[in-house]
Amino acid sequence: MTVAGWNLGCKSRPPAPTPSPTATASANLPEVGGQRAIQLRRLQSGVGAAPEFLSVTLLPGRGMNVFQITAYLPGRGEVPLLASPSLNDASKILNGGPDDQDGNKSFSMGGALLFPFANRILGPVTLDKKTGEHIVTAIWHGRKVPLIANWRGKNPGAQWCAMHGEMVAAKAHNVSIQSDPDTAEATAVYRLPANGHWFSDNEVKVTIALDQDTVTATLTATNTGNQPEPIGVGWHPYFQLPGGSRANARLHLPADMRVAVNNYDDVFPTGELLPVLGTQYDFNGLAGAPLPDTLVDDSFVDLKRDAKGYVVSEIRDLSANYGMRITAMSPHIRAIQVYSPGDKSFIALEPQFNYNDPFGREWHGADTGMVTLAPGESVTWKVQLQLFQPANDMVGQAPHPNFQ
Repeated sequence: MTVAGWNLGCKSRPPAPTPSPTATASANLPEVGGQRAIQLRRLQSGVGAAPEFLSVTLLPGRGMNVFQITAYLPGRGEVPLLASPSLNDASKILNGGPDDQDGNKSFSMGGALLFPFANRILGPVTLDKKTGEHIVTAIWHGRKVPLIANWRGKNPGAQWCAMHGEMVAAKAHNVSIQSDPDTAEATAVYRLPANGHWFSDNEVKVTIALDQDTVTATLTATNTGNQPEPIGVGWHPYFQLPGGSRANARLHLPADMRVAVNNYDDVFPTGELLPVLGTQYDFNGLAGAPLPDTLVDDSFVDLKRDAKGYVVSEIRDLSANYGMRITAMSPHIRAIQVYSPGDKSFIALEPQFNYNDPFGREWHGADTGMVTLAPGESVTWKVQLQLFQPANDMVGQAPHPNFQ
C-alpha cells in the first residue's frame, strides 16, 4: 500500500527531498555612509557543476553602491567578484574625510552608481572663498550651474574637474526589500534637490535584483523640478579576476571607436574619435582579446547592438574558467569606460549614458549621450550580469533562458 508516495509495506524510505534554495535579505550589517548595508543572499542550488550568483551587498548610504557580489564557481567555492575591502574597513574609509571629499572614495571600490552624470565635466574653475572648494561651471543650452570640482590628476598643476556626480555620497530616503524562494531584491529611493548645483531636482529609484543566473541593476530618474535638464547615468563596477592575473584576462567589447584623451593623468577628451580596428584596443572579437600591458583608461563609443538593441560585453579569466557577461539593456547607454591598471587584477567596465565631458566645446555640439528630461519625465538605465564558463561556452551562444 502506498500513500502519497510512501510504501507502507516496506522498510525502505524515500530519498530525502532536495532542499529548495532560499533567498534572504539582511540589514543587520555595519553602517556605511550613515545607513546600514544590506545583503541579499540565496542558497546554492544544483550539484555545483555550473557557476551561480550567491549574494549581493549594497550600500544605501552611498547611493546604492553595489559593494560586493559573490558567486559559487566550480572548483573554487564562494568567490567575491568585485574588488572591495571588508564592510568594516569601508565604514572607516567612506567617512566623508579629506580623502573622501564629496564621496570620492565611493567610486574606488565595489560598483558605484553615477548620477546625474558619469565621468568628467570640465569648465572654467574658480575657488569658493567660503567653502574652500574648487568650482567648475557647466553650461547647457546657455544655462550655467556651478559644480563642485572634486577631482584632478596627480601631476603638479593638474586641472580640477567635476567627477561622477552626486549619487556617490547620497543617503537613501527609503529602502525596501523583497525575497522569494530563490530571488531577492532591494529598492532604494533618493531625493536629490538641485541646490544650485544641477539643472533641476530629481528623484532616483534604484533596484538591485539577485537570482541564480543574473544580477540586474535598474536606475530610474525622474525630473521632479520645474525646468528641463540633461541627465547622464553610469556604473563603476570593479570586476575582480578570480585567477589573480590580468595577463589571463580577455575582454569582448563591441565598439568601433575610442575617445582620444590629452593624457592618462587628466584623462580629458580631445573630441577626436579613434577607430579601434586593428589596434590593441580592438576587443570586438567574440572570444575577446587581451588588454595592453599598460594602463587602460579609455571610453569606447559607437557601440554595436544585438537584435534586441542590447550591448553585450564579456570579461573572461581563462585561468579560472570564469566569465562575466555584462549586458547594457538601456538604449540610452552610449559609452563604456574601461579602467584597468597594468599591475592590478581587475577590470572596471562602466556602461554609461554620456561621453566624457559631455558639455565640452571639443564635441562641437555633437550628441554626447545626455538625455533631456522635461519636468515630470523619467529615464531608465538598466544593466544585467550573467556568469558563464569560457571552456564550456560556445562563442556567440544565446543567453541563459532566465536572461531577461
